[in-house]
Amino acid sequence: MKTAIATVSISGDLKEKLAAIAAAGFDGVEIFENDFLAFDASPREVGQMVRDHGLEIVLFQPFRDFEGMPEPQRTRAFDRAERKFDLMQELGTDLVLICSNVSPISLGGIDRAADDFHALGERAAGRGIRIGYEALAWGRHVSDHRDAWEIVRRADHPNVGLILDSFHTLARKIDPETIRAVPGDKIFFVQLADAPRIDMDPLYWSRHFRNMPGEGDLDVSGFMRAVAATGYDRVVSLEIFNDQFRGGSARSISVDGHRSLVYLMDQVRRLEPDIRIPVPAMPDRQAVSGIEFVEFAASSEEAQHLAAMLHTLGFARAGRHVSKKVDLWRQGDINIVINTEPEGFAHSSYVMHGTNVCDIGVKVADAQAAVERARALGADPFEQPVGPGELNIPAIRGLGGSVLHFIDRSSDLARVWDIEFRPVGDDNRPQNAGLTRIDHLAQTMAFDQMLTWLLFYTSIFATRKTPMLDVVDPAGLVRSQAVENSDGSFRITLNGAENYRTLAGHFLMENFGSAVQHLAFETGDIFSTAAALSQNGFKPLTISPNYYDDLDARFGLEDAFLNDLMSHGILYDRDEQGGEYFQLYSPFYGEGFFFEIVERRGSYAGYGAANAQFRIAAQKRHMRAKGMPKR
Repeated sequence: MKTAIATVSISGDLKEKLAAIAAAGFDGVEIFENDFLAFDASPREVGQMVRDHGLEIVLFQPFRDFEGMPEPQRTRAFDRAERKFDLMQELGTDLVLICSNVSPISLGGIDRAADDFHALGERAAGRGIRIGYEALAWGRHVSDHRDAWEIVRRADHPNVGLILDSFHTLARKIDPETIRAVPGDKIFFVQLADAPRIDMDPLYWSRHFRNMPGEGDLDVSGFMRAVAATGYDRVVSLEIFNDQFRGGSARSISVDGHRSLVYLMDQVRRLEPDIRIPVPAMPDRQAVSGIEFVEFAASSEEAQHLAAMLHTLGFARAGRHVSKKVDLWRQGDINIVINTEPEGFAHSSYVMHGTNVCDIGVKVADAQAAVERARALGADPFEQPVGPGELNIPAIRGLGGSVLHFIDRSSDLARVWDIEFRPVGDDNRPQNAGLTRIDHLAQTMAFDQMLTWLLFYTSIFATRKTPMLDVVDPAGLVRSQAVENSDGSFRITLNGAENYRTLAGHFLMENFGSAVQHLAFETGDIFSTAAALSQNGFKPLTISPNYYDDLDARFGLEDAFLNDLMSHGILYDRDEQGGEYFQLYSPFYGEGFFFEIVERRGSYAGYGAANAQFRIAAQKRHMRAKGMPKR
């Protein structure tokens, strides 16, 4: 199958759109009429520009309000169609999309519509043009692909076929399995779009909230499986109406779009093994079992401040790299790396962002397979010179300028700490605080980039996404959504900032881009951990007493338990099944980075969203004034 995208899906003028679409790897493009009309070039010049980019025009659209019109509007509709046929021949394309009529004066009747399409098919055949009919979810008389197919069937013309759009089928909750009854050679074109499940007028929903397959809640996979079962093997194309996409980076949105199509077709191939799906071979989504390490890029001076904070958290310096200025700090199964090398990727990351998490090591079943899948989905490999005593660890470039290294247990990678690091003693070893592993890490980005991050992680790793939540900041909302594996051993929370006045927005602005904003460590006993941290000199975030008064009112906690929470600055939440969640926060390091310590009891699977606004308010009280040194 060939891949394509409608020009309406991305921002820019037609020239900018075509460059982005070609660079992302698409085979073709749907020319949306308004994009052509707004561009100052002749149809022949536009067609040549498309071909110069290595693309083909796979569809011209939309042609509206055609079938079932009374006279004299019917005659004018045929005349309009002839004008569009002239234009299409100049552009160099042979397929036009006609969407179901929405005109209030249109007449119903399947036979009437079929007669109109047969007559138009006769005219199109003389021009070497094909007609594709699509049922709009809000069509006046035809809003179901089954009715559209019946019209095409009765039109009985080789130049008239059906166009299917996943949004129009799935938004109306029509069973996509009904598509399997349509002959594949009568499906002329397939358009794909996902969307969040929202209860609203379908026209408004369609025009503003569509997104890429895999980014929403619709069963686009089931839709495409049914299409593939018909034997359809032409073009699969994206038609995305989304306000954020129209204002975003054309290059980034195009890359997301191509990744979403490759990911979707790979899913279909695996779910329908008896159907031939011509997509690039790639390993399956990688099983992931946790975070192996987190690496900070820092200067020598700032590394000392970061190390001092880790010390209060109970981390001990455990190793020094055999050939680089890189230290390993460890507690339980948590590995924190601080890189102060004066050259290389980490140094470049420090120059750009200051002290930041530049690299994440992910535990996977097969490190090389993870890289192969990521590359097949459009990710860039990462390589830099391997020094003496170092392993060549498979890696890709992540989003926001970061790097992801992959660690598996079937090779020397499992012994990376023994091979690349020499053990060192910690002269001032802190008291172990009982931290066992990384519960989750939180990455912050602009809200309009969240879908990109979600698609990136869910297409590469065997993970699922949680529902989006609104996190209340005194200065606005932050959208939060998590990517998790099935047993909770791998969790990443994505926090999208809508303005720079929020805490997340401030971090983005000061950090010059998306990055990990906090690390959450797991403990099996939050109160014992808090006591150990106190002995290490740890100063927790100060939480308002008002929070604990309300906590008592909400949950009816015992006085001793409530006092323990308050004395240690621990936040608390409980789910409907009685599962409990405890959170303890550090003050900021730098311009908004912080550490979190959590304990989960029972069924609790969330992230303490109910506590977020109180934590944020406390953190804002702790923020350093402008011009003050970093803590």
